[in-house]
Amino acid sequence: MQLTEIRVAGFGGQGVILSAILLGKAASIYQGAYATMTQNFGPEARGGACSAQLVLSDSPILYPYITQPDILVVMSQEAYVRFGPELKDGGIMIVEQDLVRVSDLDIHKEIQIYSIPATRIAEELGKRMVLNSVMVGFFTAVTRLLDADAVRKAVADSVPPSFLKLNLQAFEKGFEYGVSALTTAPNTSDAELQLQYSPE
Repeated sequence: MQLTEIRVAGFGGQGVILSAILLGKAASIYQGAYATMTQNFGPEARGGACSAQLVLSDSPILYPYITQPDILVVMSQEAYVRFGPELKDGGIMIVEQDLVRVSDLDIHKEIQIYSIPATRIAEELGKRMVLNSVMVGFFTAVTRLLDADAVRKAVADSVPPSFLKLNLQAFEKGFEYGVSALTTAPNTSDAELQLQYSPE
């Protein structure tokens, strides 16, 4: 893979940092690539803003911080408002459908937008806390950046044994949702914009 800058952002309690860890582990341990991750939190541990910066590459990474993300995953409206403008032209934005309203996009940028009701899917599985595994599965499907088996192994290696089955189910639900999104809306950017972006 070419060098890819990713930001995952939301609020504490959504598993933002773990999501980035899973993707970085999949790339570096199970796919033989390189990964760096940095993170920051708001003053509150749960409910406060938090984000993680992830850089993936086939070659050693010389600078661990992102300059302009190729992929932005936003799981809260605050994260969208704060980090949405930094997504590069031609980038991919992945949003939590029920928590983020896409608006005020830069009309000069071509951005692919994919959305998933990750929290709702997690709740249907019985635990809201696995929404990060749902989102990671969705990310894997729509970006096609990482091998799905590598990400599955990273999930299996990173969660407590008692929650292993549930997290793998959550990953598969997100992955299937992503595959379906690609199949039913080949030009996802236009389809999502028509659904979500209504300028004031």
